[in-house]
Order: sequence, then structure tokens, then C-alpha cells
Amino acid sequence: MAWDERHALGVVAMDATHREFVAHLEALTAADDASFPGLLEALAEHTRQHFDGEAVLMKQCRFPATGEHTSEHLRVLGEMAFMGRAAKAGRLKTARSYVEALPAWFATHLATMDAALAACLKRLP
Repeated sequence: MAWDERHALGVVAMDATHREFVAHLEALTAADDASFPGLLEALAEHTRQHFDGEAVLMKQCRFPATGEHTSEHLRVLGEMAFMGRAAKAGRLKTARSYVEALPAWFATHLATMDAALAACLKRLP
């Protein structure tokens, strides 16, 4: 998955973090078996920080769907942790299959939950 400006939501902090997420995904997709577990761990850590940043933004604008958005974040972090353990245990096929599905999840999350958060933020004075 390559970054496309159509992914931009018009909130500088969110767009920068999303670009970084896509860069991590690109590196992970191209990774050889030896570097894959470490890159998956790096993606998981980036994603944790990414979601922590969005939690702050949700509080700033009193985002009405905070519960749903946070639940989605927790689900994804749990999946990444599980797949990270699988990769470290040598179950690379399972972890790679998960990573292959992340771009579709990201596109949907971006177009729905994150777009709604961006709209909320844009209404702030």
C-alpha cells in the first residue's frame, strides 16, 4: 500500500501519522523472513503511539464515537500483539496473511472512523 493524497483528512497530525503507518506497512510487506518479526513489532509500537495520539484528539473535540473508535483501536492492537508473537515463534505465514489484510482495514477505518474524527476536529474554534 502506497500513500495516496486521497487518504489525507486535512488534519495535519492525523495525516502525518497515517503517512508513517503506510510507510511501516510498505516496509513490512517487502520484508524478508529475518526482518519481518522486528518490523511487525515496529509497526505495532507505531500503531500504539498513533492510537494514543488519536485518543488525545478525541478528547479535544469531545468526539461522540470515542467508545467505538477506542474499541476498534484496542481490537487492532490485540491482533497485532498476537501476530507479533506468532511471527517471533516462526509462524510467518499467519502473520504475513494478517499484514496483507491491513491495507483494507486501514482504508475502511480511515474513511469511516478517522474521517468522522477529522470532521469533529475541524469544527473546533
